[in-house]
Amino acid sequence: MVKVSVRFYRRKNKLREKTLGLGPMNDDEISFDEDLMEQAMMALNDMAEDYPDWVSGLIQQLAEVHRRCVDTPEQRYQHFEQLHAIAHDMRGQGGTFGYQLISDFSDGLYDFTGKTTATSDRNVEIIKAHIDAMRVVIKDRVSGDGGDIGKQLKIGLEQAIKKNNQ
Repeated sequence: MVKVSVRFYRRKNKLREKTLGLGPMNDDEISFDEDLMEQAMMALNDMAEDYPDWVSGLIQQLAEVHRRCVDTPEQRYQHFEQLHAIAHDMRGQGGTFGYQLISDFSDGLYDFTGKTTATSDRNVEIIKAHIDAMRVVIKDRVSGDGGDIGKQLKIGLEQAIKKNNQ
């Protein structure tokens, strides 16, 4: 057996000092201006009130691209790329503004419209099921995880996907 000597060098992490432009600090020395935090929270709440109207426009864009998938099947690859990009933009927003189901469905649509997905008629129907689920969430203002309604929407989407994959 060969004896191996290992040395471990621990380097100081100076990221905090570099980003804050400060010298070394203890966690006890970090503080936030409460007024600024309150203003930020109020701004976020104002944006959350407008989110359903704002995301409706993105859902409408998804629906338009979906219609192009139906009308021009020879261009589906490009349409799937567009759907993929819109879904990417929507993925993190829903949860931030209290609509976790929008993030969940957008994430599913994003994964589904990746480069490895076939552009078949069946898959176009699965895209429609995602868009329809998002429409219900916004129309009925289903916030958070949606409780029983959210579970039913997720089950319905899963069944649509399963049906189309058979």
